Amino acid sequence: MEGYRTREAADVLDLSPRRVRRFVNAGVVTPARDPRGGWSFSFRDLILLRVAAGLLASGIPVRRVVRSMEDVRRALPADRSLTELRIVADGTRILVLDGDSRWEADTGQFVLDFRVEELAARVAPLRPEIDRFEDAETLYALGTELEDRSAALAREAYEKAISLDPGHADALVNLGRLLHEDGRPDEAARLYRRALDSCPDHATAAFNLGVALEDQARWGEAARAYHRAVELEPGLADAHYNLATVLERLGDRQAALRSLRRYRELTHRPVAG
Repeated sequence: MEGYRTREAADVLDLSPRRVRRFVNAGVVTPARDPRGGWSFSFRDLILLRVAAGLLASGIPVRRVVRSMEDVRRALPADRSLTELRIVADGTRILVLDGDSRWEADTGQFVLDFRVEELAARVAPLRPEIDRFEDAETLYALGTELEDRSAALAREAYEKAISLDPGHADALVNLGRLLHEDGRPDEAARLYRRALDSCPDHATAAFNLGVALEDQARWGEAARAYHRAVELEPGLADAHYNLATVLERLGDRQAALRSLRRYRELTHRPVAG
């Protein structure tokens, strides 16, 4: 598939061509060459450039960004891709978020969450609240409060809300998201569809459905879900970005480029002054 030229890559990522060239020279990406000798960036290259730009914006030096990405590639199993991960800056550390795991890119050391016991102690008194309420809206609100403390209890609250009001779209969406985060995208997708049946203009349900379908490699269905999300909420930047990734996989490069440009327009922050 034809790649993206330097100017196109810079345009869709809101970077200067000079910055893109510096990333290439530093080894962040190694694009192929087109027949004329120019760089030809793959879509994966664009994702890596986006990650690198974000890390630099967080104050991480470019040499460390490059070294950390090399460390991540070496640490990953052969069947995994950087595009499956999230790489973020946390103070002076570069962290790799891989599902429920979190580890330092530089050292490979896993980062543990030592707040589990504290959260468990805070959650224990709240368990009876789920049994006490018999109103779907109240249980939905309780579920949102419980999410930061216990995903399991939040699921119980949402499930009870849905049992009382099967068409409660927000509870369906939130329960779907929790199931998706638990590695059950097929079940999540069914809940998102139920939410859309109940509330056809629910943009978040459409977006989340796209993510769940994308995680199941159901690219055509995912594209339709993302299209619906941006039709319902044209300013939903992440939907434009995700749509672009799916369209690229489907081979529609021009449409992918248009979605990336729209994403850039929505996320562009003009320089003050």
